[in-house]
Amino acid sequence: MTSQERKALVTAYKERKTIAGVFAVICTATGETWVGKSRHVDTEQNGLWFALRQGGSPFRTLQAAWNVHSEADFRFEQLDRLPEDVSPLLRDMELKERVGRWTARLGARVL
Repeated sequence: MTSQERKALVTAYKERKTIAGVFAVICTATGETWVGKSRHVDTEQNGLWFALRQGGSPFRTLQAAWNVHSEADFRFEQLDRLPEDVSPLLRDMELKERVGRWTARLGARVL
C-alpha cells in the first residue's frame, strides 16, 4: 500500500457518517439483559467485547456475568438507530430517553 492510498483510507474513515443508537447485550444462559447507548452503534460491539475479554469493562455486572459464562453465551443486538441528521444536543437527549424506554421494556440494566 502506498502512502497516498493509506492517506486516502484514513481520510475516508474520518469522514464516514456515524450512526448513534441503542443496543442490548443479552446473556442467553441467564436471560440477563443490559441496555446501552452509543454514538457509533455499528462498531460498539467490537470495543465492548474487547474490554470484556481483557477483564477491563467499566460495567461491573456485565463483566461479572462474562467471567462466569463463555463468550458464546452473549449476543449483541442493535435496538434503535437515530437518523444521521440529528444535532448532537438532541442526539444525547434522544438516546437517553430511548435507553430508558428499552430498559423498562426489557427489564434490563443500564450500561
